[in-house]
Amino acid sequence: MTFVKPKKRLGQHFLRDTEIARRIAETLPIESETSVLEIGPGTGMLTRFLANNHLINLTAVELDCRSVEFLHKNFPTLKVIEADFLKMNLKDVFPEKFMIIGNFPYNISSQILFKMLDYKDDIPVLAGMFQRELALRISSPAGRKAYGILSVFIQAYYDVEYLFEVSEEAFDPPPKVKSAVIRLTRNKVEALPCDEKLFRTVVKTSFNQRRKTLRNSLKPILPQSKIYADKFFDKRPEQLDVQQFVNLTNLMDAELQNNRIEN
Repeated sequence: MTFVKPKKRLGQHFLRDTEIARRIAETLPIESETSVLEIGPGTGMLTRFLANNHLINLTAVELDCRSVEFLHKNFPTLKVIEADFLKMNLKDVFPEKFMIIGNFPYNISSQILFKMLDYKDDIPVLAGMFQRELALRISSPAGRKAYGILSVFIQAYYDVEYLFEVSEEAFDPPPKVKSAVIRLTRNKVEALPCDEKLFRTVVKTSFNQRRKTLRNSLKPILPQSKIYADKFFDKRPEQLDVQQFVNLTNLMDAELQNNRIEN
């Protein structure tokens, strides 16, 4: 089959290395018939390897009309949805569990991951290529400079594997940033043993002033409290792993409830 690439828009960087595309496709742990959503297939470099796997029921979502036209022409049996992934109701497309893969658009990668978390019980695996800086942030353990809000939220529900890095020369034209491929696999945590809404608030509030100690950064949630005397609050947010944030959330929750009773 001869592939004719759609014209590039300003800022687009198409993957041109077929070996890298093959390696990305093989990051999905496909052992039986599986529904897979490819986000932003563009020129179909990754699509061709996914479409050749008879165990994959592939759906592609693409926003650019020229790429959609290209995909219809070169992959006539492929289900292509012309839409903005961030605005999709994924339950309408996949009534059962499905995996996600892609050479993800770097400008919306974080938003894609936050949307994944909204459907975490339906998405057992997400794999693909991200800007290396974001991939390092997602996979970073507690105590590292890259560790932050997204690290905590994703690691609470997914095991993260940093698989390999990709040279700028694998793209046309070469981008000014480095890339890396990671795989997220849903862990066994059905629900965190804390108020999950408060957990998100505690994590975000803590990292909003990451250079400050927890004692100072958490005062917007709990302006005055005796619990701040605990040496635990001398720590900075990047020092806490997921379980410690769960413990912190329960501590804050208990104190908030005590304050309501007293008032």
